[in-house]
Amino acid sequence: MKNDLTQGSVLKNVIRFSLPYLLSYFLQTLYGMADLFIIGQFEGVSSTTAVAVGSQVMHMLTVMLVGLAMGATVSIGQSVGAGDRRQAALYTGNTVTLFMALSLVLTAVLLLLRQSITAVMSTPAAAVEGTVAYLTVCFLGIPFITAYNIISSIFRGLGDSKSPMYFIAIACGANIALDYFFMGALHLGPVGAALGTTLSQAVSVVISLIAIRRHQIGISVTPADLRPQRAVMGTLLRRGVPIAVQDGLIQVAFLIITIIVNRRGLNDAAAVGIVEKIISFLFLVPSSLLSTVSALGAQNIGAGKPERARATLRYALLIAVCFGGAVILTMQLFAEPVVSLFTDSTTADGAAVVRLGGQYLRGYVWDCLFAGLHFSFSGYFCACGRSELSFLHNIIAIVLVRVPGVYLTSKFFADTLYPMGLATAGGSLLSAVICVIAYRIITRKAALCAVGE
Repeated sequence: MKNDLTQGSVLKNVIRFSLPYLLSYFLQTLYGMADLFIIGQFEGVSSTTAVAVGSQVMHMLTVMLVGLAMGATVSIGQSVGAGDRRQAALYTGNTVTLFMALSLVLTAVLLLLRQSITAVMSTPAAAVEGTVAYLTVCFLGIPFITAYNIISSIFRGLGDSKSPMYFIAIACGANIALDYFFMGALHLGPVGAALGTTLSQAVSVVISLIAIRRHQIGISVTPADLRPQRAVMGTLLRRGVPIAVQDGLIQVAFLIITIIVNRRGLNDAAAVGIVEKIISFLFLVPSSLLSTVSALGAQNIGAGKPERARATLRYALLIAVCFGGAVILTMQLFAEPVVSLFTDSTTADGAAVVRLGGQYLRGYVWDCLFAGLHFSFSGYFCACGRSELSFLHNIIAIVLVRVPGVYLTSKFFADTLYPMGLATAGGSLLSAVICVIAYRIITRKAALCAVGE
């Protein structure tokens, strides 16, 4: 299953790797959106809000795990590019050990804190019970969420983005079927949404483990590779922690935004929750670019071909600009019809949610362009072993623009969510500007890709 990404056309490699990842992320986002879509058909605004708030918490946890796993993707990718399969196996084994221990700790801690988390989110009173129930079930499924992301990061480090696509396709189908069963037939509400998500992840993990046993993955992991080694763990954490912290802080910023919006009322909360799901769908391409540049860049840098890594970045930036422009134009025209897919617009509350959601989406959608740019740069920085640069530009954007901007626009524009959407996207614009400056400074000194290990 190991694919050599250091040969042939750079553009073709970008497309061949990114398309399966794009479809994987599409499917993963689809079954997240399915929860909101299906519960909106069978339950009221309070249940929709509960799932929206709970899923934001789970999304934060998931992206932090994915960010931490980036250390494994880059480390394995560089080893594969250098032709060192033994080192790749060692990174793989230590990754499994690290993440499995982490998942057990997270499950215990978060179950104890689920009531406090719901309170911190300023969840509307009508949605508190449903949110707690949703989080309880999802927290119990953290080991499955962790296992899926470990397996996916390992495959992508080996240059294989197709296998994770197949695994998540199975999970997506299972989740939609289970959602209709639990929420439609059994009327379990938010608990049904959580059960569908958790059980579908479990199915995906089981299928992926069966596939690993039946097929060769290009490396051979022994029990000795599972034994923690300080140097190996140190490399994984040094590369993964900055990305995990960065992604966590981004999600904290969005949770703060959620808290600010929740205090405006149930309709505002539901509107923003729906738009967050829509944006997560639109972020398919920007997110796929980050992983594509990281994986391809890491293999080429490991093979001593930094010029191919830079070419990968250039193609990713071009794709980000084209996609972002198309999405911005489309959503300016069709924001309300898109939001109306997730709520009953024939009721007074539903109509208000559609109106508010359309406002927020028109402003927020600019993030699809700006985030695509800084995601591509972040992938390149990670591939070169400089993930701290990704952390730096994101924390600056959060502190200087995203959080204060949303707070101020919420205070001064009480009747519309459009300025809040623009303020959210403004953070990514600042990140993109910082990335361009950092890239130019570092490449001029010819030091970025020489750092590595």
